[in-house]
Amino acid sequence: MDALLEPFRYGFMLEAFAIGALVAAVSAVLSCFLVLRGWSLMGDAVSHAVLPGIVLAYWAGLPLAVGAFASGLLCAFATGWIKARSRIKEDTVMGVVFTGLFALGLVLMSRTTTDLHLDHILFGNILGIPRAQLIETTVLSGLVLLVVGVLRRDLLLVSFDPAHARALGRPVALLNYLLLALLALAVVSAMQAAGLILVVAMLVTPGATAFLLARRFDEMLLKAVLVSVLSALGGIYASFFLNGSPAACIVVAQALVFVAALLLAPRRGLWRRAGSAGAP
Repeated sequence: MDALLEPFRYGFMLEAFAIGALVAAVSAVLSCFLVLRGWSLMGDAVSHAVLPGIVLAYWAGLPLAVGAFASGLLCAFATGWIKARSRIKEDTVMGVVFTGLFALGLVLMSRTTTDLHLDHILFGNILGIPRAQLIETTVLSGLVLLVVGVLRRDLLLVSFDPAHARALGRPVALLNYLLLALLALAVVSAMQAAGLILVVAMLVTPGATAFLLARRFDEMLLKAVLVSVLSALGGIYASFFLNGSPAACIVVAQALVFVAALLLAPRRGLWRRAGSAGAP
């Protein structure tokens, strides 16, 4: 029993549990909107596209979060601008924009000589986040949750039926851009904990899992947060004994829960559908 409780004896582990749960909750809330809108690739795009902004912010002596947020918005808005002015499909535009920006970030990163371990931005370092960045992550995550909580109904209406939202006088374009801005903020808040590469899974998997388990959107939100937070806590706990990457363990835990939901979900599970199809 003492061995099982050992992770809770270290301050850095307790901080990791707390920040991991917070980042997981924010990612889960946004993942529900991304999954419903078919914007899952947008989370991938923004999370990769922030890299050049991070490096440029470092060169300019600015907070890394400022550069990351600006670069993420550039990716999101550039995707919308190109899509509106060309015949290219949105997913293709996103693929071109985010891979180009990510590659630019890697080039800039290779030309940067610094004691700052930028690899932590790619792969996460939840066990060693400085105090200032812990505060930054907490503030940004809280801001995202607050805005989504206040505008949840409008964001949901725009996601389900933009034509009806426009008829009701809702600023559809503004709400779309607001959702993209919240996505960029969520990526910035999560990049120190999960890393830019693995944050993609945290922005997609909880929403996809909850979609299999829920009938209503409010239920989907709650189940996505529950799955995401428990996976984060379980992944960090397992990483202590496996001596593995906490962020990777979190994503593996989320993937295992998704597979379980895919097979065993009461209404949409594959086993239940197979049994119904075979019943006389």
